[in-house]
Amino acid sequence: MSFTVAIVGRPNVGKSTLFNRLVGKRLALVDDTPGVTRDRREGEARIADLAFRAIDTAGLEEGDADTLQGRMFAQTSRAVAAADVVLLVVDARAGVTAVDRHFAELLRRDADKVVLVANKCEGRVGQQGLLDAFSLGLGDPVPLSAMEGHGLADLYEALRPVAEAHAAGSTAGQAEPEEEKRGRPAGLLHLAIVGRPNVGKSTLANGLIGEERLLTGPEPGLTRDAVPLDWSYDGVPIRLVDTAGLRRRSKATGKLEGMSARDTTRAVRYAEVVLLVLDGIEGLNKQDLAIGRHVVEEGRALIVAVNKWDAVRDRRAALAAVNERLEQSLPQARGVPVVTISALESDGLDRLMAAVFGCHERWNRRLPTGPLNRWLGEVEGHHPPPMAGGRRVRLRYITQIKARPPTFALFSNRPSEIHESYLRYLTNALREDFDLGGVPIRIRPRGGKNPYVAAKE
Repeated sequence: MSFTVAIVGRPNVGKSTLFNRLVGKRLALVDDTPGVTRDRREGEARIADLAFRAIDTAGLEEGDADTLQGRMFAQTSRAVAAADVVLLVVDARAGVTAVDRHFAELLRRDADKVVLVANKCEGRVGQQGLLDAFSLGLGDPVPLSAMEGHGLADLYEALRPVAEAHAAGSTAGQAEPEEEKRGRPAGLLHLAIVGRPNVGKSTLANGLIGEERLLTGPEPGLTRDAVPLDWSYDGVPIRLVDTAGLRRRSKATGKLEGMSARDTTRAVRYAEVVLLVLDGIEGLNKQDLAIGRHVVEEGRALIVAVNKWDAVRDRRAALAAVNERLEQSLPQARGVPVVTISALESDGLDRLMAAVFGCHERWNRRLPTGPLNRWLGEVEGHHPPPMAGGRRVRLRYITQIKARPPTFALFSNRPSEIHESYLRYLTNALREDFDLGGVPIRIRPRGGKNPYVAAKE
């Protein structure tokens, strides 16, 4: 079992840069703007043979409990309490500030698990700040350059005693039962939450995991980067990713929002099932549809979660409007599940997770070739493909070539002349007849005869 390391410090001292260096990936957004990180982010980190879990935290800024700074400070305090080691990072180039001294004093009660890190020590500029760091009274500072990767050997030596003590005190966990529940995925399920700003995505994530893990509040755009959370629902391990709200490009401002949007897009690409969260009071708008189309184009299973349902007055009309708009404007994901929820009240979350498991099963489904070809004969008989250049287009064979999402090869004598509208007809028929609602379906026309039948002499 690995130990946990929390990285803390005032804003803009290089915490996220150090986090990315330790995990070996650019998981956290990095920018010169102070306060980029708001939610704490976790990742599997390594220095040589030391493996541990690293936590990147928001910059230490105190404030009233109901302010954004106060809520960020509370999140960081939880990370410190849960960690085995706390890396207090100071900026050696800027020198030790009054804010550094204040928070060093707050951490002094846990001084036995605090490692002082003087970042940005590259060159002569940082040497004076390194010497100043001794005045904090938290032991010898570890000189480091997270940007250049210098000083990791010294950090290794500082963490090694903790790793050895943790290894000696840990006990082997009991093996988890191998019994699988019907309809549940066997491995890790990747689930992403997307939507416009301020529709309740982080509140939903907190409700699902049963913990105030992410910042929430009335301020739009609180979440700036995609935050992965590992948890378990009904015995199924899930990696849940909360993402930044996506606005229309015409309304997006600044480099940070662009970085957040790219992070959200990447989260969708690596997800298996995506929850598109709507504001139930506002209903489904153009930006929601644009996000939904992107999810489908990426080949992910889609579920629409209509949030704030407790505040909707005419629920029947609101739900009918959402379903009608989806049917008209998102036909490529016809049959997408629509689940009404109240994330704030944790209402409807069990129904939402049942829809997630159902969509995941359909997204992974493989259809037998025999029933597929019998189905093809029936749908072609009811509605044959249009003729091309006065010649008949014959559909010879269909087979599923992959799942995740379901993808089919359709063999024909004239594959390039199968009209797009006819492929849509086949797609909709597949979705309806084989219960593939909410799942993208891809049909690839191919030439040649049935490759599974030997050529006749």
